[in-house]
Amino acid sequence: GKLERRDKVAAARTAAQLDVIGEEPTAEQTAQFSMAFDQLIKRTIRRRIAVDKHRPDGRKADEIRPIWCDTGITPRTHGSGLFTRGETQVLTLLALGTMKEAQRIDDLSIDTTKRYIHHYNFPPFSVGETGFMRGPKRRDIGHGALAERALIPVIPSDEEFPYTLRLVSETLESNGSSSMASVCGSTLALLDAGVNITRPVAGIAMGLIKEDDDLIVLTDIQGDEDHLGDMDFKVAGTSEGITALQMDNKVAGVSQETLGQALQQAKDARLKILGIMSETIAGPREELSAWAPRITAIKIDPEKIGMVIGKGGETIRGLEADFEVEISIEDDGTVSVYGVQGEKADQCVERIRAMTKDVEVGDVYEGATVVKTTTFGAFVELTKGVDGLLHISNLGSGRVEKVEDVINRGDTVDVRVEEVDRARGRIGLRLLSDDSAPAEGNGGGDGDESTHRRPRRRRKMSTSDVAE
Repeated sequence: GKLERRDKVAAARTAAQLDVIGEEPTAEQTAQFSMAFDQLIKRTIRRRIAVDKHRPDGRKADEIRPIWCDTGITPRTHGSGLFTRGETQVLTLLALGTMKEAQRIDDLSIDTTKRYIHHYNFPPFSVGETGFMRGPKRRDIGHGALAERALIPVIPSDEEFPYTLRLVSETLESNGSSSMASVCGSTLALLDAGVNITRPVAGIAMGLIKEDDDLIVLTDIQGDEDHLGDMDFKVAGTSEGITALQMDNKVAGVSQETLGQALQQAKDARLKILGIMSETIAGPREELSAWAPRITAIKIDPEKIGMVIGKGGETIRGLEADFEVEISIEDDGTVSVYGVQGEKADQCVERIRAMTKDVEVGDVYEGATVVKTTTFGAFVELTKGVDGLLHISNLGSGRVEKVEDVINRGDTVDVRVEEVDRARGRIGLRLLSDDSAPAEGNGGGDGDESTHRRPRRRRKMSTSDVAE
């Protein structure tokens, strides 16, 4: 492995230094020896690969290191994938969020938000070193952006999958091509999370070493081949094509023939990797993680968006608090409700549908709240922001002298819509009651005054009621 080769080179360096400059060299002698030894190592390895066709780990030019992968590594994240290729290992974790949590982009581009986000981390321990765990360096940001762009073409649209996706690739071990391993880990995590991507994506790093007239294209380069070679050519894609490319080139130019050979070897390697990954997980899981937010999307009249939001956002905040959900509303009237508890999310959706539904004659509203009483009737809140008039003549089958004899403010009653005047914005209601009946005495009683039955009503309990 990498460490064994490093130890052998270090032992050879020490032995050669003793033979050449003795046991007590000066600082200048040590520096000159180190420079010469490094040049010798570089020249030797390059010639062995390009001329003798012998790679440091004994692989053929188009051979991939052993691959092992797994999914569902962490229980609470919404998706996870572990990808190992030789001595390079990457763990990718995925979290699903609401569309509200999409990253806001403040630049000159047309896009204002970003819903697919990939972060790449390369801690010092991944290469056997110690160091400060600080923020990402330029290299880390670049690798993360490359892996992100490799997956964007296969991510479903927000209409098909209305979630924000954040992936974090943690490099646990590295001996070359960790960025392409993060592409493979991202695919595994997406499938594990149940994201219906168009096709799986895999990545491979290609290399090139040219010594005079001898040239060789390498598949799946490792650390030494990247450091001592002439090209680092990263290729990511699906079984049908390429989604991302990046080339770092140290030679004067690459011929069309050489580039074609590199792309063909990359395709062969990519297909092999995709086959191994499919043995671990062939497609997206049928259900999302139990910890992932559930989403229900409905369409409402765009003119009624303000009704759902309410004054200063009061209504939408109340819905989110009552049902423990998150709500996002698009300009076209698409309302998305996110909630971990599916039952509460469904109740919230029904509440929004009721709020935005056009009132029709014959509709029955149960548990409507009396918000105001007058001399001629009572105003009843059918849904948030929609009131109807319950005229005093529709409070019972007999004559009602005073509205408060039947209902009071704060009562909850069942009503039926009797009239809808859209031009004037008026809604006429009738009280429904199980025990309403024709008034007694109307058929010839002794009393002068007609009587009426008081309809059944449900009244909200107040603090004074509790005190009693």
